[in-house]
Formats: sequence, C-alpha cells, structure tokens
Amino acid sequence: MKRVPGEVAPENACPIAPVVDIVFSRWTTPILWALHEYGRQRFVELERRIATITPKVLTQRLRQLERDGLVVRTYLPEVPPRVEYEISELGRSLAPLFAALSEWSVNLGEVERARVAYDAREDGSGRGRGR
Repeated sequence: MKRVPGEVAPENACPIAPVVDIVFSRWTTPILWALHEYGRQRFVELERRIATITPKVLTQRLRQLERDGLVVRTYLPEVPPRVEYEISELGRSLAPLFAALSEWSVNLGEVERARVAYDAREDGSGRGRGR
C-alpha cells in the first residue's frame, strides 16, 4: 500500500493498538483472568469457568496466548496424559492494566445512561442512526 507523503503509519498513530489487539481480542481477557484468579488449570476446567466459549475457540485462543508468551502449556505424560495451562510471568505483568480497567468499571452506569440518552435523541430526531 502506497502512503501519502506525511501520512502516519497506523501503528505509529496509536502505539497501543498492537497491545489492544493482543490483550483485548474476544476471549483473551476471560482466559487470562481465569488463569490468574484460579491458577494452573486443565482445559476442561477452563471450559467450565468460561461457559460460553466453544472448545474449538478455547483451543485456538490458548494456542495464540501460548504463542504470544502469555500462557504456558505443560504436557504431563501420565496415564491418561494431562495438559495444564497457567498464566506466564509476561501474562501476570498485565495485572496492573486489568486492575486499572476494573477500577474504571465504576463508570459503566454512566456509560449506560449516556447510551440511553443518545439513543433517545437519535430515535426521536427522525434522522436515523449513523448520520
């Protein structure tokens, strides 16, 4: 893709975008939270804790998190074989970020009020949405 002179590359325009892509993809936060909160777990334990995730998606996300260095997968050659997952030190380093977001969650009521007010304005204006 050819850039216009003076145009800023997207990754330079918002340097946290790659972090957001890694940390806030659909299932990453529930998986990391469960591993941080409850420690090392087997696949079925994670699956039970995150009841709405499918096994296929959980497998994909765990592989990606392992690839990103946020989760450690341990194979235990027992009979039957066992695989356990735990949050890595790199994953644990996200704790302050999650704590800050948790603190900010007190604002969710205000966000909901703003949404209701916005929707009431948009619905009553006759302009329709997105204009």
